[in-house]
Amino acid sequence: QVQLVESGGGLVQAGGSLRLSCAASGRTLGSSVMGWFRQAPGKEREFVARITWTGTTYYADSVKGRFIISRDNVKKTGNLQMNSLKPDDTAVYYCAAGPVGSTLDQYEYNYWGQGTQVTVSS
Repeated sequence: QVQLVESGGGLVQAGGSLRLSCAASGRTLGSSVMGWFRQAPGKEREFVARITWTGTTYYADSVKGRFIISRDNVKKTGNLQMNSLKPDDTAVYYCAAGPVGSTLDQYEYNYWGQGTQVTVSS
Protein backbone atom coordinates (compact mmCIF):
# COMPACT_ATOMS: atom_id res chain seq x y z
CA GLN A 1 0.00 0.00 0.00
CA VAL A 2 1.01 3.57 -0.65
CA GLN A 3 -0.33 6.50 1.30
CA LEU A 4 -0.25 9.96 -0.24
CA VAL A 5 -0.66 13.21 1.65
CA GLU A 6 -0.94 16.57 -0.05
CA SER A 7 -0.09 19.93 1.49
CA GLY A 8 0.41 23.50 0.44
CA GLY A 9 -3.05 24.54 -0.62
CA GLY A 10 -4.58 27.83 0.39
CA LEU A 11 -6.03 31.13 -0.73
CA VAL A 12 -4.12 33.28 -3.20
CA GLN A 13 -4.92 36.24 -5.40
CA ALA A 14 -5.04 35.91 -9.16
CA GLY A 15 -1.55 36.10 -10.60
CA GLY A 16 -0.01 34.63 -7.49
CA SER A 17 1.75 31.33 -6.91
CA LEU A 18 1.36 28.26 -4.72
CA ARG A 19 3.46 25.14 -4.34
CA LEU A 20 1.70 21.87 -3.59
CA SER A 21 3.56 18.94 -2.13
CA CYS A 22 2.76 15.26 -2.03
CA ALA A 23 4.45 12.96 0.45
CA ALA A 24 4.32 9.21 -0.08
CA SER A 25 4.66 6.61 2.64
CA GLY A 26 4.31 2.87 2.80
CA ARG A 27 5.91 0.75 0.18
CA THR A 28 8.19 2.41 -2.34
CA LEU A 29 6.64 4.13 -5.32
CA GLY A 30 9.05 2.24 -7.51
CA SER A 31 8.58 3.29 -11.10
CA SER A 32 5.08 4.65 -10.50
CA VAL A 33 3.81 7.62 -12.39
CA MET A 34 2.86 10.55 -10.16
CA GLY A 35 0.00 12.70 -11.24
CA TRP A 36 -1.97 15.71 -10.12
CA PHE A 37 -5.69 16.08 -10.72
CA ARG A 38 -8.21 18.67 -9.63
CA GLN A 39 -11.90 18.94 -9.08
CA ALA A 40 -13.82 22.17 -9.05
CA PRO A 41 -17.27 22.43 -7.47
CA GLY A 42 -19.89 20.87 -9.70
CA LYS A 43 -17.33 19.58 -12.18
CA GLU A 44 -15.67 16.28 -12.97
CA ARG A 45 -12.19 15.60 -11.67
CA GLU A 46 -9.70 16.52 -14.39
CA PHE A 47 -6.09 15.81 -15.19
CA VAL A 48 -3.54 18.53 -14.44
CA ALA A 49 -0.06 17.05 -14.86
CA ARG A 50 1.93 13.85 -14.56
CA ILE A 51 5.58 12.85 -14.25
CA THR A 52 7.22 9.49 -14.83
CA TRP A 53 9.96 7.86 -12.78
CA THR A 54 12.54 9.19 -15.24
CA GLY A 55 11.18 12.73 -15.15
CA THR A 56 9.14 12.90 -18.33
CA THR A 57 6.32 15.38 -17.83
CA TYR A 58 2.98 16.05 -19.45
CA TYR A 59 0.54 18.87 -18.77
CA ALA A 60 -3.04 19.72 -19.47
CA ASP A 61 -3.31 22.53 -21.99
CA SER A 62 -5.02 24.71 -19.40
CA VAL A 63 -1.93 24.76 -17.16
CA LYS A 64 0.89 24.38 -19.66
CA GLY A 65 3.49 27.12 -19.21
CA ARG A 66 2.17 28.04 -15.76
CA PHE A 67 2.50 24.85 -13.69
CA ILE A 68 5.60 22.75 -13.13
CA ILE A 69 5.49 19.20 -11.83
CA SER A 70 8.50 17.57 -10.20
CA ARG A 71 9.37 14.61 -8.01
CA ASP A 72 12.14 13.37 -5.76
CA ASN A 73 12.34 9.59 -5.98
CA VAL A 74 14.68 9.28 -3.01
CA LYS A 75 12.53 11.37 -0.69
CA LYS A 76 9.32 9.94 -2.21
CA THR A 77 7.81 13.35 -2.71
CA GLY A 78 6.18 15.19 -5.53
CA ASN A 79 5.53 18.87 -6.10
CA LEU A 80 3.32 21.02 -8.24
CA GLN A 81 4.53 24.61 -8.62
CA MET A 82 1.59 26.73 -9.72
CA ASN A 83 2.30 30.18 -11.13
CA SER A 84 0.14 32.88 -12.67
CA LEU A 85 -2.87 31.42 -10.96
CA LYS A 86 -6.33 32.22 -12.27
CA PRO A 87 -9.74 32.01 -10.58
CA ASP A 88 -10.49 29.06 -12.90
CA ASP A 89 -7.71 27.15 -11.12
CA THR A 90 -9.83 27.05 -7.96
CA ALA A 91 -10.37 23.41 -7.05
CA VAL A 92 -9.43 20.60 -4.73
CA TYR A 93 -6.10 19.25 -5.95
CA TYR A 94 -5.27 15.58 -5.63
CA CYS A 95 -1.98 13.77 -5.84
CA ALA A 96 -2.11 10.29 -7.34
CA ALA A 97 0.23 7.41 -8.13
CA GLY A 98 -0.23 4.84 -10.84
CA PRO A 99 1.65 2.09 -12.63
CA VAL A 100 4.08 2.64 -15.47
CA GLY A 101 2.19 3.94 -18.45
CA SER A 102 -0.49 5.82 -16.52
CA THR A 103 -1.54 8.81 -18.52
CA LEU A 104 -4.40 11.30 -18.32
CA ASP A 105 -7.09 8.88 -17.22
CA GLN A 106 -7.76 9.07 -13.48
CA TYR A 107 -8.93 5.46 -13.48
CA GLU A 108 -5.39 4.32 -14.29
CA TYR A 109 -4.15 5.59 -10.92
CA ASN A 110 -4.22 3.24 -7.94
CA TYR A 111 -3.46 5.54 -5.03
CA TRP A 112 -4.86 8.93 -4.11
CA GLY A 113 -4.31 11.56 -1.49
CA GLN A 114 -7.13 13.24 0.40
CA GLY A 115 -6.85 16.46 -1.58
CA THR A 116 -5.92 20.03 -0.75
CA GLN A 117 -8.03 23.10 -1.46
CA VAL A 118 -6.70 25.83 -3.72
CA THR A 119 -8.74 29.01 -3.97
CA VAL A 120 -7.78 31.82 -6.32
CA SER A 121 -9.53 35.13 -5.79
CA SER A 122 -10.03 37.66 -8.55
